[in-house]
Amino acid sequence: MAGENTDFKSIIRLDSELNQIQDLDLLLERILLEARNVVRADAGSIYVTETVEEQGSKIDRLAIKYAQNDTTQKELPPGQKMIYSVFTVPISEKSVSGYCALTKKLINVPDMYTIPAEAPYSFNPSFDKRSGYKTTSTLTIPLVTADGRLLGVIQVINAKDNNGNTVPFSEDDEFLLTHFAANATVALQRAYVTRAMILRMIKMSELRDPKETGTHVNRVAGYSVEIYDRWAYHHGISEIEREKFRDTLKIAAMLHDVGKVAISDMILKKPARFTPDEYVIMQHHTLYGAGLFDDPQSPVDILARDIALTHHENWDGTGYPGWIDPLTLVPLKTDAEGKPLLRKGEEIPLGGRIVALADVFDALCSKRVYKEPWSEEQVLLEMRQLGGTKFDPELVDIFFEILPSIKQMQSLYPER
Repeated sequence: MAGENTDFKSIIRLDSELNQIQDLDLLLERILLEARNVVRADAGSIYVTETVEEQGSKIDRLAIKYAQNDTTQKELPPGQKMIYSVFTVPISEKSVSGYCALTKKLINVPDMYTIPAEAPYSFNPSFDKRSGYKTTSTLTIPLVTADGRLLGVIQVINAKDNNGNTVPFSEDDEFLLTHFAANATVALQRAYVTRAMILRMIKMSELRDPKETGTHVNRVAGYSVEIYDRWAYHHGISEIEREKFRDTLKIAAMLHDVGKVAISDMILKKPARFTPDEYVIMQHHTLYGAGLFDDPQSPVDILARDIALTHHENWDGTGYPGWIDPLTLVPLKTDAEGKPLLRKGEEIPLGGRIVALADVFDALCSKRVYKEPWSEEQVLLEMRQLGGTKFDPELVDIFFEILPSIKQMQSLYPER
């Protein structure tokens, strides 16, 4: 009983911690990690409900967002993340997770390989064969709001006893995970509201600039967090500091081009490259974007201002807008002729340097009105060549270190 009380206190503590995470994706990743910790699960996945179009009809499916596996992770080099398959699951009786979503009820399976023939769901062992990891015990629970709306499903895999043996999940595990899921759902609802507000701002930009799509900003923000994660690992940043900055960066990076709302449609929607004069006007979107955060109320506001202002600065000092006050448009640092000096090197904030790289990578990979997407070989060659000139060379090296994670982020947010 004392152990159960300790676990329940941990859930109460986690409730407070989860509610401090602002970004939806980072919250989902943390929820899965803590759900596994609560019931001592070796692995697990978290799915969210997404509406997709199939054969002309819109249907709800479960889309995997994060997968974790301690056994697999231990086999990887320090600092490297596990790569997992990105897929969707029908909300139906075909699978345990799908049936859990369909019925909105917890499902505890002691052994996935001995599911009774009369059970409404079944198990496909093909993924186990491909991965070399055997799924035995599973505990699957829906994330349902107070008004009955399904947000997603958590599935934890292979409970471990004190000796590291795989055992079935217990009734106590069911009780603990049920309470944890209820708290996590409340935190998710809040994060969904935050994400929706940000995406509405992005949609305003999208109405003006067709390139500024929700999938683009989600990818750029996702790449940025992955790059920062490895940078923080190399620099020995503490886990607490790393988690706070990741959360702030994810949201701020999504707003990097919000200043484009102040640029004329004749320029934003021009189906060709800009003239030199048009390019100068376009450069002002960095100042307009930073100016939107002129009265910062939070770390997100401060970082969003810095990123909006500096994500077009170049490592070698050839970018824009340079040392200019975004509110008054008055130069803060000038040369002998009174022209604003340009930022270079570490004068550019880390967030700006990271988003600069992520933004250009995604732009090269994407179709534009004036160009087709580049091939992967062309893109990677260009990114490598721009290290030390346009981009922070350390960040370019990190980008290539985590390229599998970058590609996975692309698959999470494909162009629609």
